[in-house]
Amino acid sequence: MAFFTGSLSFGGGALIQAEESGVNETVQLTEQQQQELAKLHKKMIEQHKKVVAKYVEFGVFSKDKGEKIDAMLDKKYEKLEQNGFIPKWEHKKYHKDNE
Repeated sequence: MAFFTGSLSFGGGALIQAEESGVNETVQLTEQQQQELAKLHKKMIEQHKKVVAKYVEFGVFSKDKGEKIDAMLDKKYEKLEQNGFIPKWEHKKYHKDNE
């Protein structure tokens, strides 16, 4: 019998570098491709905002926190739109202090 002994990490422990991200930031999408991605991103953001609104409704998030999250989602969309819908990964390095 095998057991999973690893761990999953989302965020803080990850080290992402441009050459490892798998994103070709030099490609140019056509207008049609950008429109298709815009439509998908808008739907995704709309759904995310609905989830945030439910958290506010259920008292998990304050109204202020919900509004901040909505504003952050809008800002991310605007940045993506400015970049022609090519994701520009921030080249931040996260270090785990294992010492």
